[in-house]
Amino acid sequence: MGLWAQQPKDSVLALLNKTIAQSPEYIQQKERKIAALKLQLRKASTQEAHYRLNKALYEEYYKFKADSAVAYLIRNRQIAQQLGDTARQDEVHILLSRLYSMKGMYVESLELLKSTKKQRLSREALCDYYDSYYAFYSHYGQSANNTHYFTISNYYRDSLLTYLDSQSLPYKIDSSIKAFYDGKSEAEQRFLSLLKETPDSDPKRAIIAYFLGLINKDKGNADLQEYYFAVSAIADIRNTNKDNASLQSLALTYYEKGDIDKAYRFIQMAIDDAVFCNVRHRAEEGASFYTIINAAYQQKEMHQKRVLQGYLLLISVLSLALIVALLFVFKQVKRLTKARRELSYSNEQLAVLNSELSQMNHDLQEANLIKEEYIAHFFNLCSAYIDKIENYRKLLYKKAAKKQYEDITKLLKSNTIVEEELEALYKNFDTIFLNIYPHFVERFNALLLDEEQIHPKKGELLNTELRIFALIRLGITDSNKIAEFLRYSLRTVYNYRTKVRNKAKGERDAFEEEVKKIRA
Repeated sequence: MGLWAQQPKDSVLALLNKTIAQSPEYIQQKERKIAALKLQLRKASTQEAHYRLNKALYEEYYKFKADSAVAYLIRNRQIAQQLGDTARQDEVHILLSRLYSMKGMYVESLELLKSTKKQRLSREALCDYYDSYYAFYSHYGQSANNTHYFTISNYYRDSLLTYLDSQSLPYKIDSSIKAFYDGKSEAEQRFLSLLKETPDSDPKRAIIAYFLGLINKDKGNADLQEYYFAVSAIADIRNTNKDNASLQSLALTYYEKGDIDKAYRFIQMAIDDAVFCNVRHRAEEGASFYTIINAAYQQKEMHQKRVLQGYLLLISVLSLALIVALLFVFKQVKRLTKARRELSYSNEQLAVLNSELSQMNHDLQEANLIKEEYIAHFFNLCSAYIDKIENYRKLLYKKAAKKQYEDITKLLKSNTIVEEELEALYKNFDTIFLNIYPHFVERFNALLLDEEQIHPKKGELLNTELRIFALIRLGITDSNKIAEFLRYSLRTVYNYRTKVRNKAKGERDAFEEEVKKIRA
């Protein structure tokens, strides 16, 4: 039983990444085993020994390097002919046929099978014979994209089942596959039982997990689909099976989930394996998927490049805007100071207008408080942004000096800095605003129906709706400007404003004017 068969999906995906990293080690193990067999072959002194070792090498190369597997079967065909051994000639023809169909040599494959007289085959040889026909029509059906050949393939699979030992693993797998294609609900449970019974080292574990992935795909269970295709891929990689369907299936799973980076990674691996092994039907299938996934990948790369350029431009514009804003604030402070002096003088001279001037003075004091709060924070933000830009420039300069271009590319591609700065900007805005209007949330909700009141979540100062109306309270009523500040679409801001107005206790059209009257 697989030791990790019941682990969570994340653990299996982590194991898959680890297995991919160890793939060169598994290939080296395979090549060492092949080298040992070749050494034995060079020392062999009889044709019997040559035949046995050639077949052993064929088995090692099968689903690893198809061309090499063919070469050793051809050697065995010559030996069988020299010995006049028809049983072995039949064996070689059947095995060669299976390899030829893998390589896309369908004419040669079918000729070998048709030339084989099944009347003289042993029960074991008949199993290989029907299995080769089963594989041939399956490969040919995939290549020709014709379901008629799959029907013929199923016919030969059924014939194969009549000769296999009903207690053997191949029988259990093929009979479960038949149940799957026949639409029987019991197929899933049968495959699950086989997965539990099959050790991690068994290559057939890959096909068992692969069909569990297909079953869950049909059921619309994307997580289990990804899980079992990953289990299948792990078994394929550990057994150096380059003729695999698991990697392509994983690529399509990630493509359907919108994870283009992973989809691109796995389709590349699948095509590399198919080309390495020279499996034509896998290469053709992978190429058709690659076109779709690569187009999406290139589109994503272009989008990320445009976004990066946009962020770089935004940083430059924000830096300039901060400087301009600082100058503007200084001018406003001077104007406010002058206005306050004039109002104070006027207040002394015009006692008759004391009530009106008192109200005006209150408004000016509130405006002064807002500006003082924002000036202090603008100074801090400006200084902090300048320091961050300088540190970022130094970091990029150091990496450029060390020619760490790949690190520079990763830094430039990352959205983390911009996202963190935006989060900090919104948090600063919320803090400043609530320092000025500490009772804003309470008084804002007083304007709404009781059952429609809006409260921030735990850990939030303001949520999106409250932040939009906070900007309106500050006099920013243009939806375009609000959308630019909050990084939402104009439609989204409009929908939020409309939705909240519809919750008002009083006149909806006067709601935003009431919000503007909320005092500090």
